[in-house]
Amino acid sequence: MRAVTSFSDIKAPIAAELKTFQKHFRSAMSSKVALLDKVTGYIAKRRGKQMRPMFVFLTAKLCGDGEVNDSTYNAASLVELLHTATLVHDDVVDESYERRGFFSINALWKNKIAVLVGDYLLSRGLLLALDNGEHRMLQLLSRSVREMSEGELLQIEKARRLDIEESIYYTIIRQKTASLIAAACAAGAASVTDDKEVQQRVHKFGELAGIAFQIRDDLFDYGTQDVGKPLGIDIKEKKMTLPLIHALDKASKSDRRRIIKYIKKYNDDKEKVNEVIRFVHDSGGIEYARRAMYDYREQALEVLMTFPDNAARDSLEQLVVYVTEREK
Repeated sequence: MRAVTSFSDIKAPIAAELKTFQKHFRSAMSSKVALLDKVTGYIAKRRGKQMRPMFVFLTAKLCGDGEVNDSTYNAASLVELLHTATLVHDDVVDESYERRGFFSINALWKNKIAVLVGDYLLSRGLLLALDNGEHRMLQLLSRSVREMSEGELLQIEKARRLDIEESIYYTIIRQKTASLIAAACAAGAASVTDDKEVQQRVHKFGELAGIAFQIRDDLFDYGTQDVGKPLGIDIKEKKMTLPLIHALDKASKSDRRRIIKYIKKYNDDKEKVNEVIRFVHDSGGIEYARRAMYDYREQALEVLMTFPDNAARDSLEQLVVYVTEREK
């Protein structure tokens, strides 16, 4: 197992850039409409780790001889605006009233305002790119938003039938999660170089890292730590994640029917949900998913090692390790 560096150490090569970025991002969200400015101010104050902007700045430094520019800041703001818009919309779709220990936008201002705020953030991102002539960034991120929407709808479709296979699972998480991380990496590279091969290579790195990141997130559903989402929430929402898919593949017909019945009809029953969790643990689903996560992590790092050794590459390596070893 690789050693995990502290998050502050990972951010060290881009600490100054992230500090400047906060002003860019807040400015990009600002509005003369008082209600809208109040909501976006609330969003800015409860920001998370902002890993996607970190991927932008680090890949820019990786591919641009350690330098960033105005285009890099535009890329980071565009990525975070689109990511934030999708989170606001996701909370409405999932009827979620809490995120990272804070009330969601729809919990405080209801669904109508939340949807409109998400639309506003999306439009601000698009205009940021167009007004600054960032057409390559717009292409990369628009493709990612399309894939995220397709992945979400595919997951909803499969949740109704619970017939998901591993290949479909990987399609879903590649589209829903990995596509935006990959686009963030490619946008960071595109801000400092026109070399399409370099952009594609760093995009592949981000995609592989993003898949590993999502498998780690799915594993939280079967753990015991307080990670900001309730234990078993994926089961309650009928989301078929890798640990469960593997456990069902290895189960007898009778066990498979029983577990699927619990997920379909008793997913609000705490005892039944806990039984599904125990079934996944006992069937080796956790270890199987963990091995898959580490495999994707190693693939991502293999791609990363094709780039020159510098402080940004070291931080990217540690960031990938961090997101796969994190406890929350």
